[in-house]
Amino acid sequence: MSIKADVQLDAKGLACPMPIVKTKKAMQGLEDGQVLEVIATDKGSKADLAAWSKTVGHQYIGTTEEGDVLYHYIRKCNPEASEAVEKTFEQTVTNEEAIAANGVILDVREAAEYAFGHIPGAKSMPIGELSSRMYELDKAQTIYVICRTGTRSDMAAQQLAEAGFTNIYNVLPGMSGYAGELEKEVN
Repeated sequence: MSIKADVQLDAKGLACPMPIVKTKKAMQGLEDGQVLEVIATDKGSKADLAAWSKTVGHQYIGTTEEGDVLYHYIRKCNPEASEAVEKTFEQTVTNEEAIAANGVILDVREAAEYAFGHIPGAKSMPIGELSSRMYELDKAQTIYVICRTGTRSDMAAQQLAEAGFTNIYNVLPGMSGYAGELEKEVN
């Protein structure tokens, strides 16, 4: 699977702390929600970039390796903005309730986020593709919409409800609060 990144940063041949210094500068030019691909050869960058992302509030999506080259994926996040967004879809369930129930778990995160870890059996349909792909869903089925924190799934649940789906639930807190088994689909 190919992972879509909005911007690419070549940090090959650089040693600590330069991959983080260059990543920090590159992130300043991104808009919230965009994904940066950092190409590095420093093995320490795997732990360094993950820790840095968590510290500053960006989402570290994951890393793939091709030989000696590491491909890191980081989504720019504004933690204040994402926390401030009000959840408005009324029908909500917990992660545990959604997993225990009989229905479809619809993961509306980006393909890269899904690939690096999702609930086993969840159907991937990134929110940007939802309007063009919702015909793939059965309106008679119960659908549990999940994302990382509940914000995108809230918007997706509203979009599905407006399209005539009636058995829709926003799963809170989303994958950020999921501690169960993960399925991965990374090449």
